Amino acid sequence: MGKIIAIANQKGGVGKTTTAINLAASMAALEYKILIVDADPQANSTSGFGFDVRNIKTGVYECLVDDVLASDIILTTEIEGLGILPSNIDLVGAEIEMLNLPNREKKLKQVLEEVRDNYDFILIDCSPSLGLLTVNALSAADSVIIPVQCEYFALEGLGKLLNTVKIIQSRLNPDLEIEGFLLTMYDSRLRLSNQVVEEVKKHFQEMVFDTIIQRNVKLSEAPSFGKPALLYDVNSKGSVNYLNLGRELLQKNGKTMIPDSQKIVE
Repeated sequence: MGKIIAIANQKGGVGKTTTAINLAASMAALEYKILIVDADPQANSTSGFGFDVRNIKTGVYECLVDDVLASDIILTTEIEGLGILPSNIDLVGAEIEMLNLPNREKKLKQVLEEVRDNYDFILIDCSPSLGLLTVNALSAADSVIIPVQCEYFALEGLGKLLNTVKIIQSRLNPDLEIEGFLLTMYDSRLRLSNQVVEEVKKHFQEMVFDTIIQRNVKLSEAPSFGKPALLYDVNSKGSVNYLNLGRELLQKNGKTMIPDSQKIVE
């Protein structure tokens, strides 16, 4: 049975979609079967894999509202073993339409149960809000990765997110765990970046991933070519960072033991 991991932070621009796309690509490259679920109405994960969002007629919205089977609409990507449950702008209306549905917080969980056994990991790219779509993602997930950008106000709003996680744990999904805090957009030249790293590690200690995602031009350029960084430039810092994150996550979940000597070093 595949492990479901939500990638969430209600703050926009912290690297949620970049992490979803590149972590999924890295884990698939390490020969695991991965599904990425685009639960963000902006559909950036969908376009980030080269799909034209305007041509996506059936996606997460139809699964949630019209009970379309996920297995019928999963798209295959360029990377072997990596599929995507796509999204389009229709998903904006899902929160309103789901309000009167029974078990509305667990619709995504029901959708994913059908395909869960086909994958090693399912990654959910959440929308930048704490609305019903994110609540659905956290109710469906076994754990959550929280990206934190190494910039001013980094810790702002994290309390609200952690409070939401606590509420979900107490009312909807007692098994939900925090997989880890992921530091993103790190620039070693900036004192501020180093201060944020120190502060996040001081607050959350062993819950912070060892891998830090550095600010990287190739990582920013890759989505406009509809590719993860791994396919756009395999030797870029961004690719190396996310491959290391993939390895760390797999190791954490007992899937593989990689000696430090084999770790990719920038």
